[in-house]
Amino acid sequence: MKILGIDPGTATTGWAVTEKKDGAEIKAIAYGHISTQPQDSDWKRLKEITQDIKEIIHTHKPDEAAVESLFFFKNVKTAMTVSQARGAILLAITQEEVPLYEYTPLQIKQALTGYGQATKKQVQSMVQRLLKLEKPPTPDDTADAIAITICHHQSRKLQSLLNK
Repeated sequence: MKILGIDPGTATTGWAVTEKKDGAEIKAIAYGHISTQPQDSDWKRLKEITQDIKEIIHTHKPDEAAVESLFFFKNVKTAMTVSQARGAILLAITQEEVPLYEYTPLQIKQALTGYGQATKKQVQSMVQRLLKLEKPPTPDDTADAIAITICHHQSRKLQSLLNK
């Protein structure tokens, strides 16, 4: 099972593709981030994110995608721009007909660390440890995208156990 994970953002969108074969450990296939230029219009930035997500899907052919859902923002302007980016991402995924799942930051942190209030550094550390990476992935958005895929792999495993 190959999973695409995405941590939405307008300036930086983290993405990761991981794979888990029957009984094997989760393996990182590819990961990185999409950066847009702050001087560009919102529309140009959203178009770039959409095109890049579609290119990642065409390159890695994930079986499913998992995206972080928004739950709370103190800054309304930030919430609006992230919501726009998230909408562009969801549209790209659905246009490419990849089954889509969503997880809250709390669910992702609990799946990785067992603690819903884990810090970014704790998440990075667990991602590094679980995937046996030489160093923690950066930026935070990339580590978060990897964490989303791990959360989804674990959720799928739990669901299959419950269906037995």
